[in-house]
Amino acid sequence: MSIIFILIGLALLVVGGEFLVRASVALSFKLNVSRMVIGLTVVSFATSAPELLVSLQAALSGFSDIALGNVIGSNIANLGLVLGITAVISTIAVDREFYRFNWPAMMIFSIALYYFLSTGGNISRLEGLILFLGIIVFLFFLIKRSRRKTEIAVEGIDDSLKYTSNIKMIIWLLIGGIALYGGSELLVSGAVDLATKLGVSERVISVTMIAVGTSVPELAASVIAALKKEKALSLGNLIGSNIFNIATVLGITAMIQPIFLKSEQILSNDIIWMIGVAFAIAPLTYLPKRFLFTRYKGVILFISYVIFTGLAFLG
Repeated sequence: MSIIFILIGLALLVVGGEFLVRASVALSFKLNVSRMVIGLTVVSFATSAPELLVSLQAALSGFSDIALGNVIGSNIANLGLVLGITAVISTIAVDREFYRFNWPAMMIFSIALYYFLSTGGNISRLEGLILFLGIIVFLFFLIKRSRRKTEIAVEGIDDSLKYTSNIKMIIWLLIGGIALYGGSELLVSGAVDLATKLGVSERVISVTMIAVGTSVPELAASVIAALKKEKALSLGNLIGSNIFNIATVLGITAMIQPIFLKSEQILSNDIIWMIGVAFAIAPLTYLPKRFLFTRYKGVILFISYVIFTGLAFLG
């Protein structure tokens, strides 16, 4: 039953996340928010909702390892699995903004998370607030820098949502909220039950199965786009997702319920992998060919993710 709970939970999270994104974008159009701001803020927040609900539910239920493992595992999966597989299918271009702003910001948030956990063994409410204020500052500079560009590509926004009726928007919000809540409940309880039956820790299940599960929508969309020879995905979007996972998901969760470090392997292994993979992205883009993620670079990232997953279970 635990596998069924996990599968149903993941399905509900995907459905709930999709409805929440659509409702949030429709509401933003109603409030006359610009398309660029919607793409950089509203969509990013809404797509982080599944991870937020899972981490919050886990922390409130006393399973801090799942709350932390979900975010850390998702960040590793975003770069190792999603970026790796997509680069194998289709080459991804890297713009200079990656070095000037996005990558440094991701490293700062990643190192800040390591510092908070290593110094106090937890993410306190104050530290959660610091992380959340950090994302506000990040978004301020992101929007400011984006406005300098004559043209900005904003993905994930359907312009037809401008004409969504208020009733339909409310229904979408209700469906999204209920599905996300139900999905997080089932996923956390199923993960804990499965970990008990397999004789592994909740941490292992969270950094592997749950993390991949919450990354599936992103992976599917990226692979489909790559197969169609469309623009596969923006590297900035993946990095933005990693930043939002740390600052928004863990920040908001910690403000509501402090997150305590229960498994030392999260600090001594998982978060080191997260920082290591994030750091490795920069030199990889400089290797021939410069400013391109080619097939062999994708293979390197994918193999690193397979090694991480294997070591998690073996450990």
